[in-house]
Amino acid sequence: MNTAGSLTYVYVVTYRTGLPGDSLVGLHGIGQAPLRFLSPTTDTTDAAPDAAPGTSLAALAFVASDVAEEDFNEAALKNHFEDLQWLEHVARTHHDVVQAVAARAPVLPLRMATVYQDDHRAGQALAAQRALFIQRLDQLRAHTEYGVKIYLRHDATEPPPAAPAPPTSPGKAYLQARRAQSHSREAVYRQAEQAAGAIEAIASRHATQRVRHAPQRGELTGPQENVLNDAYLIPDDRAGPFQAAIAEAAGNFPNLRIEVTGPWAPYSFAMPASGRADDPEPSP
Repeated sequence: MNTAGSLTYVYVVTYRTGLPGDSLVGLHGIGQAPLRFLSPTTDTTDAAPDAAPGTSLAALAFVASDVAEEDFNEAALKNHFEDLQWLEHVARTHHDVVQAVAARAPVLPLRMATVYQDDHRAGQALAAQRALFIQRLDQLRAHTEYGVKIYLRHDATEPPPAAPAPPTSPGKAYLQARRAQSHSREAVYRQAEQAAGAIEAIASRHATQRVRHAPQRGELTGPQENVLNDAYLIPDDRAGPFQAAIAEAAGNFPNLRIEVTGPWAPYSFAMPASGRADDPEPSP
């Protein structure tokens, strides 16, 4: 039940089955609001197509909380999306809820700021996509997302100190320095291509799916250049060998920084390419 002047904010789709009744106790959403389960707005409890044995529509749920309408209506969101401090706070809280629920049950993370006019509208949206949600939850069961990033080390793209050379003109010296820098960068990029191939070979043995994200830029990477930013869906019983294999491969590429992130809830795999976890669009 919504409080006056509030909207319903949803964080994830999950199953209530197997979760203790107090599983959301002590967890809070945006604005420290208590979390709650929302069931589909429907009278049927028949299993959806392709659901796992014993799975029913009644077991499906949103994890939701109230948010202030004045902060999350359409006009307010347009303004807030230009407020980096506000965005960081909401994104961090959203992520914390997703990760906390994912530690307890399979989840489909929803995009940040997915809001509905009230619980009834949210329940209708959940019921409308029940088959897709249940099918995807069952496919992701016992899987976790890990990220793999390749960075060029800042100092690796600079040419090594040159041996003393006979005096030459400033113009020629400049061209020689630029040529040496270019050769150094080419060598590091070739190493990055080899590392990407090694990572792909490892993933082929351990991962069930991959999503290739655009390399990160700006403040997220600092002085190092990010040239690969992939996400992998790893069965839980393969997570250890996958991370160990990546760490071993990283030792073969001293001019690169290869970083494994995770475990994460399956943000990159919540929906297949042909599906949208948050359609139809919420109605604020």
